Amino acid sequence: MPKKGENIFQRKDGRWEARYIKGYELSGKLKYGFCYGRTYKEAKTKVEQIKAALLNNKPLPVAGNRHRFAFFCEEWLRMQKTRIKESTYVKYDSTLACHILPKLGGCYPLGISTQIVEAFKAELLDEGLSVQSVKNTLMVLHAVLRYTAEQYPGVFPAVDIRYPKEPKKEPRVLTLDEQRRFMAYLQENMDECKFGVLLALMTGLRIGEICALKWENLSLRSNTIRVNATMQRLKNMDGDGSGKTKILIGNPKSDTSIRTIPLSDDVVTLCQMNDPHHLNAYVLTGTEDYMEPRKLQRRLKKYTQDCGLEGVHFHTLRHTFATRCMEVGFELKSLSEVLGHAKTSTTLDRYVHSSLDVKRINMAKLALAGI
Repeated sequence: MPKKGENIFQRKDGRWEARYIKGYELSGKLKYGFCYGRTYKEAKTKVEQIKAALLNNKPLPVAGNRHRFAFFCEEWLRMQKTRIKESTYVKYDSTLACHILPKLGGCYPLGISTQIVEAFKAELLDEGLSVQSVKNTLMVLHAVLRYTAEQYPGVFPAVDIRYPKEPKKEPRVLTLDEQRRFMAYLQENMDECKFGVLLALMTGLRIGEICALKWENLSLRSNTIRVNATMQRLKNMDGDGSGKTKILIGNPKSDTSIRTIPLSDDVVTLCQMNDPHHLNAYVLTGTEDYMEPRKLQRRLKKYTQDCGLEGVHFHTLRHTFATRCMEVGFELKSLSEVLGHAKTSTTLDRYVHSSLDVKRINMAKLALAGI
């Protein structure tokens, strides 16, 4: 006869039904399986065999941590706070708050599967998020899932995350003619901001790096620039009522971004002409007041419009600098260090783009060689 708690009972048609727990649905609701027998003993034997098989395959436990996924997201983020830069922490917090928590936070982690993550990815893409933004979101999700799996040792379901791929787009690089025209424009009636933009074009500095650059970082004795800071506008996590965002000046994005860049004679002359002789002054302003990245982007937009240049962003200047360097035979390892990259492959894959004219010259070399 059935015992209390066995979940074995006799149906109206005379058969015996045994119920067992298969796992959890995404909502946290228990999923049940059923097996039948002509007798109580037959049904019990079948269900015990199934439970034994599930046990060997490490099924999801009936009892255990019943926290929602949001709990593990918040715990993971809390643990990261002392391990990562403030800017990275803010990005993680924003990713969780804007995308992961609204869609997956109310779920039970044991119900999250590869299919669920695929549906989540598709939804983000349908909402118009860029492929890179979706990829970044999935990377954060992956990290949280790894942390969550540690709380369910041996029983957490394997989740395969497939990152979306974006068709490779050729980034905007100024042609030689465009670059000369733009440099001539910047040198006409040059002020501190135009000088800073021109300096970035001639050294490959990132927008945050040129915004944080002070004259104390330029040595006109050794003809170098020391890059050791970057500027960002971030979400204000302080809760002090001073505003939704704040300016943060801190270390560059990676250790290799802290670097010393040698200056050519032309750049040294340019710096000497614009030197305010005030070491604590910012390069973009000539004073102790900084210019933030958003304002610099607006200035650049005006400059490029005045020159009739289209599709130019601040990173276009960095791409252009790297491309010009390779066109004149700059040694790859040196260029990678000047740009602040950890690997030369990053320099080649992302920043070096041969112009059509250079490609023609190289094709002509084949002809001259008789190949």
